[in-house]
Amino acid sequence: MNSLYSTLIEVLKQKTDFFSESGELLRNAVYEAAMKMDSALIKLLLSNETTKKRFFTEIDGVLVFDKVGFGWVINNKEFLPDSYTRFKNKIGLVDESGSFISSSDNVELVFPYKDCVLEGGQTKEDQKRSEIFYNETLAPDEVDRLLYPKVFVNAKRYTVNGVEKAEEPTIFDNLLIKGNNIFVISSLLKTYVGSIKFIFADPPYYFRKKKDADSFNYNSSMKLSTWLTYCKNRFKIAKKLLSKNGVLAITIGIDGYAHLKVLLDEIFEIHKFPKRYIGTITWRKTDNQTNIGDFANVIDYILLYKAEEDTKLYNLPLSEKAMKEYSYEDANGKYRRSNLLDLTRGRYKYRIITPDGSVLYGPWMIEESEYNRLLLTDGIHWPTGGQQIPYGKTYLSESLEKGQISSDFWDTNYGTNQRAADEIKDLFEGRVFDYAKPEKLIMNLLTLTSKPEDIVLDFFAGSGTTLSVAHKMGRRYIGVEQLDYIETITTERLKKVIAGENGGISSVVNWTGGGSFVYCELAKLNQNYVDKIESATTDAELIALLAEIIDTDFISCKVNPAEIKENAKSFDELSVDDKKRFLMELLDKNQLYVNYCDIDDENYHISEEDKAFTKSFYGDK
Repeated sequence: MNSLYSTLIEVLKQKTDFFSESGELLRNAVYEAAMKMDSALIKLLLSNETTKKRFFTEIDGVLVFDKVGFGWVINNKEFLPDSYTRFKNKIGLVDESGSFISSSDNVELVFPYKDCVLEGGQTKEDQKRSEIFYNETLAPDEVDRLLYPKVFVNAKRYTVNGVEKAEEPTIFDNLLIKGNNIFVISSLLKTYVGSIKFIFADPPYYFRKKKDADSFNYNSSMKLSTWLTYCKNRFKIAKKLLSKNGVLAITIGIDGYAHLKVLLDEIFEIHKFPKRYIGTITWRKTDNQTNIGDFANVIDYILLYKAEEDTKLYNLPLSEKAMKEYSYEDANGKYRRSNLLDLTRGRYKYRIITPDGSVLYGPWMIEESEYNRLLLTDGIHWPTGGQQIPYGKTYLSESLEKGQISSDFWDTNYGTNQRAADEIKDLFEGRVFDYAKPEKLIMNLLTLTSKPEDIVLDFFAGSGTTLSVAHKMGRRYIGVEQLDYIETITTERLKKVIAGENGGISSVVNWTGGGSFVYCELAKLNQNYVDKIESATTDAELIALLAEIIDTDFISCKVNPAEIKENAKSFDELSVDDKKRFLMELLDKNQLYVNYCDIDDENYHISEEDKAFTKSFYGDK
C-alpha cells in the first residue's frame, strides 16, 4: 500500500497546482480535480502503470476512471496522518456516496412548486399529497446551460395611476418576477452580481415525521438530502448576489435548523472566515401554544450571514420597555440614570468608595485627581444625602438617534404568525395565504441590515410581505415567485401598498402610498408542458400530451421518438402517475425556459416588445 502512495505522490508532483510552496500536498485541490474529471489529472494517472492499473477499469476496450475510489485514497490517513478515517479533516454534509455536498458537481433540481411551498388555502391533507416533481443529476456542462440568463416576457409597470407597458426597465425599478427561483436568481447575476444589500429567504421548511425520519412535509417524495441540495443550489447563487456589506437572513424551523446551518457554514466558508456567521435569532412565532406532543413548538430560527467579515449591523429603534426607563427630566430633556459601572466599563480606570468604607477598584488603580477629573468630564453625579453610588445621565434624544443593539431573542413584540394571518385577512377580506411572516418581523430585519435605496431580494416571495415592507420603508426590491398566486395575491398586495393601504407597519413608518414596481415573467418553453403534466388528471389528457410532446423539437436527446411511437400501447397501459413520470423524463430540462442567447431564434416566438425589455434588463441594446 505504501508503494502506491509514494508512486501516486511522485505522479502528482508533475502538476505544481497540487502542491503548496512548502511542498505540502493540497488534497482538496486533487480531490476536486478528480470529481470534475480534470483531463490533466487523468492524463497523469494514465501515464503511470501503477496508478493506471489501480484507478482505471477497462470496459469493451475503454478505460473508465474510478473517481470515487481515487477520492477515497486521497482522503485516506496516509495523506492525512492525524485522521483515522477515510474522511477529510473537515465537518460537513455528505451525499450517499460519502462525497461532501459542497464539493460535488452534481446538481439536483426540484420542480415545479414555488418551489415546493404550496398555495394558500390548502388543507393539511392536501399538503401531504404526493406532488409531481422531479430531481435529476445533471452533468456540469449541462448545468451551465441550464442556468444561463433567461428571456423575460409580459412586462408591466404598476403605478398609482394604474398599469402600463414596461419597455425599458432600469436598475432603479422594483421588480416582481414570475418563474422558478433558481433560474431567476441565476439570470439576476448578469445585472445584479454584488449589488444586493439584503436577502431574506423563507424557504420551504423540512419537517421530521415520526414515521419517516427523512421526510419533507411540503412534498412527501422529498428527502432530507434532496432538501439540503435544493437549498445549496439556491444559496450558493444568492451569495454571489450580495454586495460587499450585504447580509443574508434565512428563516427555518427546529427540524431543519442544524442541517441548514452546517450547509450555510460551508457555503460562507466559516472555517476560513468565522465572522461571516453573524448569529441566530430565536423568534417566538406564535401568541399561543398547543398542548400537543412532548414540547409545544413556539419558536423558529433566523440564521444571519454576511458577505464580508467587517460588515456591521445597524441598531434597532428603542423598544417600548426601553423608552419607559427614561423617567427623569431636566433642562436638557428626558434621561435615565446610569451608574458609574455602566458609564466606565471597559473605557476607564476608576474606584468607588461604598457606604461601608470599602473601596471598589475598576480595571486598574488610578490617582484620586484623575478620578475627580472623570467625575467632572463624564457628567458623573453624586446624589445628595450620604455616600451613595454616583450616577450618570443618559439622555433619550441621544439614545433614540443611536438606537439599541438587537438581542438574539425576538419575542412576540416582533410579530407572530397569527398577526401575519390577520394582516393578510384584512387586505383580502379572508384567509387567502398560509405561512406568511408578519410585517413587523421583516421591518426589524430590514432596519438591522439596510438603509433606504438599498436593494432587497426575496426569491421566496409568497404573499409579498418582504416586498410590501421594503416598499413602505423606501428600499428597492426584487421578488421572485413561481406559483400562479403571484398574480392574484402578491401583485394585488403590492398594488394595495402603492394605493396607500394602512395595515401592517403603515402607521409605524407613516406610509401613505406611492411608488411603482415592474412585473414580468420568465419565457416558458418546456415549463409549459411541466405545468400541463402536473395539472392533468386523466389518461386521455396524458395520451394527448405524449403526442404533442413527441412532435416538438424540445425532447431529451436521450429519447428516440420513433421507438416511443412504436411502443405507444405500452404507454397507454401505464397508470396516471407512471404516465406523468414518463412524460417528465421525455422533456429536455435545459429548455424549461428560453435562454437569453436564443432570444432571436424564430422557433421561440419572442415578440419585439419582449426582446426590447429583456435586452434592456441585461443592459444590452
